[in-house]
Amino acid sequence: MSPWMVLTVVLVADVMDLVDSTVANLAGPSIRADLGGGDATLQWVLAAYTTAFALGLVTSGRLGDLLGRRRMFLVGMAGFTLSSLACGLAPGVGWLIAARVLQGLFGAVMIPQGLALVKVVFPPQDLNKAFIPFGPVMGLAGVVGPIVAGLLINANLFGSQWRSIFLINVPIGMAAFVLSWLTLPKETGEQRDAKVDIGGVTLLTLASAMLIVPLVQGRELGWPAWTWVLMVGSLVVIAAFALSERRSKHPVIEPSLFANRSFVVGLLVIAAFFTALTGFTLAFNLFMQLGQGWTPLHSGLSLIPWAIATAIGAGLSGAFLAEKLGRVTLHLGVGTSAAGMLGLWWTIGHYGSTLTSWTLVPALLVSGLGAGLVFVPLFGYILGDVTEAEVGTGSGLLNAVQQFSAAIGVAALGTVFFQQADTGDFGAATQLVLVLAVVLYAVTFGLVFLLPRVAQEDHG
Repeated sequence: MSPWMVLTVVLVADVMDLVDSTVANLAGPSIRADLGGGDATLQWVLAAYTTAFALGLVTSGRLGDLLGRRRMFLVGMAGFTLSSLACGLAPGVGWLIAARVLQGLFGAVMIPQGLALVKVVFPPQDLNKAFIPFGPVMGLAGVVGPIVAGLLINANLFGSQWRSIFLINVPIGMAAFVLSWLTLPKETGEQRDAKVDIGGVTLLTLASAMLIVPLVQGRELGWPAWTWVLMVGSLVVIAAFALSERRSKHPVIEPSLFANRSFVVGLLVIAAFFTALTGFTLAFNLFMQLGQGWTPLHSGLSLIPWAIATAIGAGLSGAFLAEKLGRVTLHLGVGTSAAGMLGLWWTIGHYGSTLTSWTLVPALLVSGLGAGLVFVPLFGYILGDVTEAEVGTGSGLLNAVQQFSAAIGVAALGTVFFQQADTGDFGAATQLVLVLAVVLYAVTFGLVFLLPRVAQEDHG
């Protein structure tokens, strides 16, 4: 059993998850054109995955301890592959959304086990080397994903249209499953006495559904009273969850984390930053395809400057900026990203119908560079003050909040976009989302001052 083979399998799983969450964004208009449905269809195709992924992350680590990490990784990989097939064969919108929920849940089962397995098979002195490939590989996947999605949709293999972006997971997933079966260790230091707080998980899931459903559906239905009741009610259920956590012997979230001011602030930082980022990504993809009439391939190629700049920013911050500048790196990244968003706002307004991929390049480069500067060091600074015993739970919770914030970005900022786009002016709708994203970045910038000055060095 080679540790590097284990790492390869884990990287394949991570890339499948990352690409799947990005390609659906690009394919949204094609999916709606084929299957029908309203504006909410586009939002659900994205939000169903990210919400399920976030909720699954909350308990998947403990399930790995309880049932075995190898077993849970294999279950996650098999389930992700089969649900990808279900997405690709979906006869209607309801089927596709249900399959996306399953994809998210199985992805959440798979991803945390992979990181735990890497930490088990590599000796401590080689662990840092093992994590080095993650940045470049995930960065490359972020660049290549939208391009591959555009190419697949454009090629329309066997008349598959958008379905090929999901069906391509099937042969990759099958090969990865076989490789996982052959290479993953059977004993990985599980804590067999781990318990799952079913009541807490139920309350958290209910609160999330009560918030996401009305945010996505409310606009199309004219915001009936029940949508407002559910959104307010979600706060009540969150309060009940907090009370349940205090009394639970096996809480879903380590209670001591919430006594840590910088960690709580960090949750708000992640929520604001990733809500803005995901809302922008959705609005910009829709603007290019529905507003400008560009093909998925044209849209995917137009995002190359943003993706490359993001990879460069991540490389710079990871290599030396975060170490030399400390927490200032986060301020630099958030400020640069906000400047890029304002640049996009000006570019869309200035060029109007004469807008081209080339005129978007400068603002996309600036915005992407800023986002990349934030990605690598962010978790380290949020976890800077937590104890060694809290790092695992804290890191998992941050990942879950990141995914859930992505769902909120799709639901809330997506709704703002469609509300404005009802006038037929997709440019103005995108500009409005960009302004809201800049406001959220401004909030993020202020909150970063409350994070620790020193990063947690080993939180993987």
